[in-house]
Amino acid sequence: MTPDQHLETLRTEGLRLAAMPAVALDAHVPTVPGWTLERVVRHTGRVHRWVRTTLAAGPGAELDGAAQPESLPRGPDCLPAYRESLEQLLAEISAHDFDRGAPTFAGPGTVGFWARRQAHEVAVHRVDAADALHAAGGPPPEDISAESAADGVDEWARLMLVRALPADRIPPELHGRTVHLHGTDTADAEWLLRFGPEGVTVEAGHAKGDVAVRGTAQELLLTMWRRRPLAALEVFGDVTVAQRLVDAARI
Repeated sequence: MTPDQHLETLRTEGLRLAAMPAVALDAHVPTVPGWTLERVVRHTGRVHRWVRTTLAAGPGAELDGAAQPESLPRGPDCLPAYRESLEQLLAEISAHDFDRGAPTFAGPGTVGFWARRQAHEVAVHRVDAADALHAAGGPPPEDISAESAADGVDEWARLMLVRALPADRIPPELHGRTVHLHGTDTADAEWLLRFGPEGVTVEAGHAKGDVAVRGTAQELLLTMWRRRPLAALEVFGDVTVAQRLVDAARI
C-alpha cells in the first residue's frame, strides 16, 4: 500500500471507531480481557495525540522526550474527543511529506511510517470495539479491506514480530522452524517466517514451511494480533509450531 492509502485507511477506520454508540461504551471486549469499548476509544485517541505531538516536534526530536498527551475524557464525551484527536492527527500527517524524517520506536523513520502504523493500530482497535458491540447484541464487525489487512500482516511480521522475538527470545520450539502465512483473498499476500540464530527473518512470496497457515488477510491479521483463535484458519503441517508462534507473539 502507498502512504496515501494508509492515510485513507486511518481515516476510514478511525471514523468507524468514532461512530460507535455511546450507549455501548461499557460493553466488554471479548478478545481483550479487562477492556471495554470506552477503553478502546480512549486508548486509541491518546495514541493518536502522542503521534501527532511526536510529528509536530520535528524530525530531530527525541521520541522519549515527547510530551505525554492529555487523556481523553471519560464517558460519552470520549467519542467526540476521539474524533477530534483523529482529525488533528490526519491534519498533522497531511501537513508533511511522507518521506520527511520522524522519530519512531524502531529508530529514525519517516512520517509515512506513522501513517502506516496508525492505520493498522486503529483498524485492529476498531474491530475490538465492534467485537464489544457485537457481544452486547449489536451487528457483527465490518470487514477491514483485504488490501489493508494484508499490509497489516506484512507490518506485523516485519516490524512487530521481528522486534518482539530477537534471537535470545525465540522459544526453543521455534528454533530452526519455518511458518508460511498465506492470505487467500488478495494477491501477493504470502510470507515465509524463519526462526534462526539471527532472529526472525521474513521473506515475501510462496515457499514451503514446516507449517502453512491460510485464511483471508483479515483472519490472518486478527489471529496474529491474538484477536482470533488459530482454529479460525486452515493449518497444514506441524500445528504446534503455528500455535507456539501465536502464543509467543505477545506484542
